[in-house]
Amino acid sequence: MDTLRKIFTYSKKYRKNLAAAIIFAVIGVVCSLLVPILTGKAIDCIVGKDNVDFGKTAVILGILAASVVTGGISQWIMARHTNTLSYLTTRDIRIDFFNKLNKVPISYIDRNSKGDFVSRATNDIETVSDALTQGFTQFFTGVITIAGTLAFMFVIDFRIALIVIVLTPLSLAAAALITKFSHKAFTRQSHIRGELSGFSDEMIKNHSIIEAFCYQQTAEERFESLNSEFGEAGLKATFLSSISNPTTRFVNGMIYALVALTGALRAVSGNISVGTLVSFLSYANQYTKPFNEISGVVTELQNAIACAERVFKVIAAENESDDSTLPELSAPDGSVAFDNIDFSYVPEKPLLQDINISVKPGQRVAIVGPTGCGKTTLINLLMRFYDTTDGNIIISGQNIKEIKRDSLRECFGMVLQETWLFKGTIADNISYGKPDATEEEITEAAKAAYAHSFIKRLPDGYKTIISENGGNLSQGQKQLLTIARIMLTNPPMLILDEATSNIDIRTEVKIQQAFEKLMKGKTSFIIAHRLSTIRNTDLILVMKDGNIIEHGNHNELMKKNGFYSTLYMSASAV
Repeated sequence: MDTLRKIFTYSKKYRKNLAAAIIFAVIGVVCSLLVPILTGKAIDCIVGKDNVDFGKTAVILGILAASVVTGGISQWIMARHTNTLSYLTTRDIRIDFFNKLNKVPISYIDRNSKGDFVSRATNDIETVSDALTQGFTQFFTGVITIAGTLAFMFVIDFRIALIVIVLTPLSLAAAALITKFSHKAFTRQSHIRGELSGFSDEMIKNHSIIEAFCYQQTAEERFESLNSEFGEAGLKATFLSSISNPTTRFVNGMIYALVALTGALRAVSGNISVGTLVSFLSYANQYTKPFNEISGVVTELQNAIACAERVFKVIAAENESDDSTLPELSAPDGSVAFDNIDFSYVPEKPLLQDINISVKPGQRVAIVGPTGCGKTTLINLLMRFYDTTDGNIIISGQNIKEIKRDSLRECFGMVLQETWLFKGTIADNISYGKPDATEEEITEAAKAAYAHSFIKRLPDGYKTIISENGGNLSQGQKQLLTIARIMLTNPPMLILDEATSNIDIRTEVKIQQAFEKLMKGKTSFIIAHRLSTIRNTDLILVMKDGNIIEHGNHNELMKKNGFYSTLYMSASAV
């Protein structure tokens, strides 16, 4: 019920559509309820051979035709409003879902499958939309039809109406029992759907790696396993939910048979006319029909509720701490201090411990060490993608926890080993960090990154459309574009994570020269895997197992004959 309440909270803004849907549903149902009684009266006008009141019959049939037309138009208007209500409701849910993803901590995104987020935003919300569309239409008309038919039946003959009311709980009890079991099945189906979507997304994005490591068979087996689980869960959910409709139909069939038998006996005894009996049987059929339809809607609703629970779970996730009242980082001079930093992704597994670093403005700091030692984590803390477990990071004399995140991140330019591009023009990708950049500025940045020559060779130059993540460019070309992006923004501090790893040697030399100009006077953090590229840095931090075990410049560290010396000599030997 809590999930349904949340869905209706979104629908409250569209009360006009809801009110219009209810009004026209009432009109449509009333018109449909007039049909049986008018039919009965028309039958009663046909007493026997040569005893037919054609005038009265014609009037009744005219009213009947008008009722049918009015009812049809009302149903169309109601459907239009319910569809609008459904669309606007799910649109708002989808907007809140997407906005939430921009507000949650990066740690929340990292803990969950990206494909699962996509599944929730598309499949799950679409399921909610379908259920709302069908549910509103059939639920409104169903409830009103049940109430209306009961009223008409009591007016015609309250004795037969009592039989209907006494037996109705059997239909409701059967539907409620089946719904209880089907909800669990739909919840499991929705969960496995998200897991399957996440796995598929990961495999598609990393297809080249799968091919390179001959992982196809294992991937297929894993997919078949998930697909089988999804099929079994779906079969169970569908089977349980499909029982509801035939069960209620069986119970309602029994009710109809008893009504027909009782009504026939009263007609034979002369208590009611044949036309009245026909009207009553029509009402009995109309009364039971909504139960069949609603039981079918229940199946959709159970699926929708299970999907909505997954969506609202993300929307209810805790936001990043609010920093709107905090001051901005003013006049950054490039000084950075890590003061007794401790950090761990998982509380029981400490990573960084007692990190102390003091970086002067304009210094170039290289961070080296084996994989998993905490190099990238240190950068994540510096950018405040994660908050420290203990200790503080001070930039230009200000604690980064006491300033706005945006103002902090605007001071850094990042070039990572893993490139990121989006579907759009070359110019749009370069100007991502500076959307108002002129064509001249974009061209100059591309020239500085040595990307201009290959861009001009593309079919439409800077207006060439590239696919998602630059799929129609080489890895080196993609990296040149990300470098041009930083050249354009020209931030006061830099973070370079093996920024030239995918570029040929000749271009790398030129890029290094461009970086020399870019880094001049700026504090730069360089995560290095090729130690030969950091010999001229001012400070080298050597990390191992989450600790800085050595620090100094290249010559100082080589003289120590420690861990750095061993790393450098082994790399040189290779």
